[in-house]
Amino acid sequence: MKFYLKYISITLFISGSFYSCGIAKYIPENERLYTGADLTIVSDSIIKNEEGLKLELESVIGPEPNSKFFGMYLGLRYYYKNQKKNPGFINRWLYKKFGEKPVYQSDVKTFDVEDLLLNRLENRGFFYSAATSEFEESDKKASVSYTVKVPKPYRMKTYQLDSLPIPIYGEIKELVGDSPFEKGMRFDLNSMKLERLRIDANLKKRGYYNFNDSFLIFEADTNRYDNKGFDLFLKLKKAVPKKATVPYKISKINVYPDYETADSIQTDIIRYNEKNFVQKEMFFKPKYLDPFIKLEEGQLYNPETSRNTARRLSTIGAYKYVNIQYREIDTSATDNLGLLEANIYLSPLNKRAFTAELQVVTKSNSFTGPALALTYSNRNVFGGGETYNTTAKVGYEAQLGGGKTPGDSSLELGLKNELIFPRVIFPVKINDDFFKYSIPKTKTSVSFDFQDRRKLYTLLSGTALFGYAWDANRYVTHQINPISVSYTDLMKTTPEFEEILNDNPFLKRSFEQQFISGLTYSFTYNEMVDQQKTHQKYLNFTLDVAGNSISLFGKNQGPDVPKTFFGMEYAQYAKADVDVSYHFNFAKEQTIAARVFAGYGLAYGNSDVIPFVKQYYAGGPYSVRAFRIRSLGPGTYNVDEDTNNTSDSYFDKTGNIRLEANLEYRFPIVSFLKGAVFADAGNIWNSKENPVFDGKDKFSKNFLSELGMGAGVGLRIDIQSFVIRFDLAAPFHDPSLPKGERFNFDVSNPILNFAIGYPF
Repeated sequence: MKFYLKYISITLFISGSFYSCGIAKYIPENERLYTGADLTIVSDSIIKNEEGLKLELESVIGPEPNSKFFGMYLGLRYYYKNQKKNPGFINRWLYKKFGEKPVYQSDVKTFDVEDLLLNRLENRGFFYSAATSEFEESDKKASVSYTVKVPKPYRMKTYQLDSLPIPIYGEIKELVGDSPFEKGMRFDLNSMKLERLRIDANLKKRGYYNFNDSFLIFEADTNRYDNKGFDLFLKLKKAVPKKATVPYKISKINVYPDYETADSIQTDIIRYNEKNFVQKEMFFKPKYLDPFIKLEEGQLYNPETSRNTARRLSTIGAYKYVNIQYREIDTSATDNLGLLEANIYLSPLNKRAFTAELQVVTKSNSFTGPALALTYSNRNVFGGGETYNTTAKVGYEAQLGGGKTPGDSSLELGLKNELIFPRVIFPVKINDDFFKYSIPKTKTSVSFDFQDRRKLYTLLSGTALFGYAWDANRYVTHQINPISVSYTDLMKTTPEFEEILNDNPFLKRSFEQQFISGLTYSFTYNEMVDQQKTHQKYLNFTLDVAGNSISLFGKNQGPDVPKTFFGMEYAQYAKADVDVSYHFNFAKEQTIAARVFAGYGLAYGNSDVIPFVKQYYAGGPYSVRAFRIRSLGPGTYNVDEDTNNTSDSYFDKTGNIRLEANLEYRFPIVSFLKGAVFADAGNIWNSKENPVFDGKDKFSKNFLSELGMGAGVGLRIDIQSFVIRFDLAAPFHDPSLPKGERFNFDVSNPILNFAIGYPF
């Protein structure tokens, strides 16, 4: 292995030397290729955070030299190749995508760089510094060495507020008292800019509508000190308008619930909760719209309150534009207070909409195929921002790979009716101030699905939900469904499927639980909304509990026989899972993404097994991609070694425990084409062994050695966040194989995954 690495190093060194020599012949006679610069700081005192200062100084050193890849100037080589009379199609394409124009010694303006270095040092309090530079030249290359001599910096002795007019003097004096500036701090121009912004932001919150941070100016006085000390004074610039130094309060609020710019003449005004609701007819009932508005008459102007109001109104779902404008009212009656009129213009979406969506579906049951969804929407149904959606869906799906086996295709029909209220519908009155960031939405839905799985069964299911969803802040979302009811009827089965059920009692029991009634709760913390963040975290916790309340009304059918509710056997279980992701965005469009998932389900009371639709699976485009969907596990089970198995055509593998981890490096290729290299690990198990799997499915302390592992490469077409994904992966640890044979990178049998969207 050491010899192999040494061989690679020697090869790269020789290749780099060859390319460097190849580039040299293109460099003009009187030029040298610029290879970069280094910076040395010489100081007569200890510099606090010298590394940070050096990074800032290096940021102004230019120009950037040509980039290298393993010592090779590939981009520069493509440029020179393209200068030929007939460079050819390939060379033109390589230059267009990766080529770089050469940076020569003559392009380096050292005197300009020295001035920039001195400017940055003065901004940081190092006055009377010196900067020098020197070229280091070879036959065809040149670099620069910069040296800065940094004296002892100037340090602050006092921070004082100069005389200002009333009433702004008292406000700024209080803010100066809370300043992060400390005695002895180094003169720092950037810190002063941040201090002006801090004071301006806080003044805005206190009603100073017309104030601007540019009205503030700092002056440093060094006359009192001989040891490089200074007094810092905060002042107002001359000729600052009077209206900028007084606070403003809101004297009037006008709300236009049905505002159209083409026809802005309104007639009817309804006064509600000290607000004027102006609309031609009753488009939106004021009592339902008012809780979204945080502005109040007599309230001091605060931009945060204004932004919060606009955000809350935009979440209703009935408006395409929310525009809040303020108009100054003549304040000649008083010199110390200004008045504002707030106008809230709300432009509604079309009341009715009809959308058609053609989907490419990849589902958890390993089926892939087209689906057509038609949705009719009716907004603001009852004049309170309600939205009614009805969706009809038809889809045909087929399981990829393998020959014609029972159940390898499916026809699905679905109908869903949904009514969303942008407020809390609850028997007990909840104070609107309880939800300061956003008002919860009450969601109700009833849906029906019909599935015909070829030569196996036909299934009819219905689901009813009643619950709430709301954002606690920018990152946190809660969703709770206190009422979640579903009914499943296995309408028709074939002899093949009956044989499968008879061979697998656990599977049979999971289909017999027709009725599921319970509560679901989901907590999500999502930093992915900030796309520019270097470090992004995501956490989702889901809890699903069923059967507890209706067990009080369950009817006994005899000893060791499950209870029924209205003649239907009901499920009783608790299920919880955690999904954690982390993205490290370390360069432009380059990301290292990691994910961990853990889930556990417990059947109890009326159930000895969790319903089939609630069980976990492993493998597939959103799981361990080196294994087909639902083909991994459970545990170390291997269907090919099971001589007793007669139903391998129904190859869905499920369990009540799931562990999974994923790691992926994402990078750009060309334009909307992205690439990835990834590794996955995971499996499913049963806490109570299923006799069909000969005990190989039971979770034990050896679970780490039973993880299925794989690695691969991916290609993604990312067009404005719509992602079509192709992942090619091969297993390198297969838990279904005997011990000693599990580690084997089986690149000859890769799995191609097709999916929509990123895996995590």
